[in-house]
Amino acid sequence: MSVLLVTHRACLGHSNGPEHPECPDRLRAVLAALEAEEFSDLIQEQAPQASEEQLRRVHPAHYIQGILSVRPAEGESVSLDGDTAMSAGSAEAALRAAGAGIAAVDAVCRGEVRRAFCAVRPPGHHAEPATPMGFCLFANAVIAARHAQAAHGIARVAVLDFDVHHGNGTQAAVEADASILFLSSHQSPCYPGTGLESETGVGNVVNATLPPGADGEAFRQAWSGRLLPALEAFRPGLVVISAGFDAHARDPLAQLRVREADFGWLTTEICRIADRLCGGRVVSTLEGGYDLEALAASAACHVRALMRA
Repeated sequence: MSVLLVTHRACLGHSNGPEHPECPDRLRAVLAALEAEEFSDLIQEQAPQASEEQLRRVHPAHYIQGILSVRPAEGESVSLDGDTAMSAGSAEAALRAAGAGIAAVDAVCRGEVRRAFCAVRPPGHHAEPATPMGFCLFANAVIAARHAQAAHGIARVAVLDFDVHHGNGTQAAVEADASILFLSSHQSPCYPGTGLESETGVGNVVNATLPPGADGEAFRQAWSGRLLPALEAFRPGLVVISAGFDAHARDPLAQLRVREADFGWLTTEICRIADRLCGGRVVSTLEGGYDLEALAASAACHVRALMRA
């Protein structure tokens, strides 16, 4: 079975404002890389809009309604915080970004494909249940995990996050619920200042911090020595990946020295564990990555590994 690619052109309609690093060209770069001949076997699907019911599994109704009520005029934007804004197309883009993970979970859990990659924006792992932040509006990965539990009866879901920034929103949404495991490697100190290794939730959170300048060897050691063994011990029925590529050495927003091959290695290792534990079911959704060349190459390496592992 091939890999499903879920995306939607509406995700290009979200803007944080001019010169913002989280820009539509990020998604264009990823999609252009996936047009290469080697990816011709990808099955493509348009992302639906998430319903309010699906979003409410993570976010309270007042928060959802507040985000969706922000509808700036074309060409204008509204700042939600110092990093995060909404434009005329942001509400639909956010609904499609969350809906992509839901569609991917449906396809994987029904056995239509083993793996899926959601090429979407805005990203989601900084969005806390009632607070937008860090370029994020809805917690896409957790929404996908909750959908797997509610719609497909998957009792235990693992969310793995290798973005250079800690997924504080993901952690806030799951840290009191032992049915979801959250594993994260990230630079520390770095935005948003959370993700200390002492933060363990109810035993379902494992944070592996990397100092500025840490390279691919340190990244691989964090995963092989600590995080992947925790995944094995948890024995999930589904793996959801928050696939941020801003740990790359070229990325301007942090100082790790990870390379494309390191992302490919980790993706392969995750898929091998998923093959043993949960029928290979893996859903990945795009998070960060702000050097366009590095982002495109890293995402291609990630999807190549999803297809070949």
